Amino acid sequence: MTEQTAQAEQAEQPAQPSMEPDIAPPVAEPAAAAVPPPVRKDRRLLRGVLRWTAAVAVFAAVGSATAYGVTGMDRTDVPGLATRTDGRWTYPELTAPPLPTGSPRPFARTNPAGTHYADLRKLVLPAPEGAEPDKRLRGKDGWLATDEFLKEYGDTSEQEELRQLFVDYGLRHIAAHGWTTSDGTHTRVYLLHFDTAAVVDELRNSHLASYSEPAYAVRGTDLSFPDEKFPTEAVSDDLYYSVYVEPEPYGAEQVRQAYLGAGDVLAVVLQTRKGGAAAVPFQQTVALQSRLLG
Repeated sequence: MTEQTAQAEQAEQPAQPSMEPDIAPPVAEPAAAAVPPPVRKDRRLLRGVLRWTAAVAVFAAVGSATAYGVTGMDRTDVPGLATRTDGRWTYPELTAPPLPTGSPRPFARTNPAGTHYADLRKLVLPAPEGAEPDKRLRGKDGWLATDEFLKEYGDTSEQEELRQLFVDYGLRHIAAHGWTTSDGTHTRVYLLHFDTAAVVDELRNSHLASYSEPAYAVRGTDLSFPDEKFPTEAVSDDLYYSVYVEPEPYGAEQVRQAYLGAGDVLAVVLQTRKGGAAAVPFQQTVALQSRLLG
């Protein structure tokens, strides 16, 4: 067979199927959807959470949503009502007294004088569970004599100055509670009632609580400085406050004190303890009292 004939026969034969499988070209995967960057949380809120006031923030949010006070909360939602390990005390359920019909809240726009229409005696923070009440502060029918409050200040001449200031500024009456806890911390809370918020602001700013130190020394103290570690989130935004702590070395007891301007009420919170007054119970006490007044 000639070479030409062989080539012709080979050309006439059908093409043999390929043994290689048909492989589709790779399909490009769709690009993954871009993941939005995490939302950065507000620094101020983070600072509050990092301190200790997460529960206080819950308290404030719930309190602002209610008509008045702190009613209708679970114990674990309110600072001090749940068992903690950071030194906070356990308080009874806090309930603000009802307002007279038609009366506005102290910080309502329709109440420019900042008047507290609720019974002031029921706005004082009660003692925490297990504490021993201070019977001296019960007063007569719940109202404390001015002289009892003035005993908190050791200098006789300063007591007289304060007495005259209260006369000049029209002090109406004082409601108070006090207690001592098992660790020896002695707490006193005083609510001084005046005619208007303007009177309280002037008295606090001009005569009682300067930026650098309190104008009148609480008995047992020589020096008291502003408490730079006090969490600002602990106090209601409607209140004006000055907070002080006695630095080391202190005497037999360390003193912590706060002056809160809450409408027509000046709240004075004092806490003392031999060997040092812990910061957390003091912060908790001031925070809860401010919520009751707001």
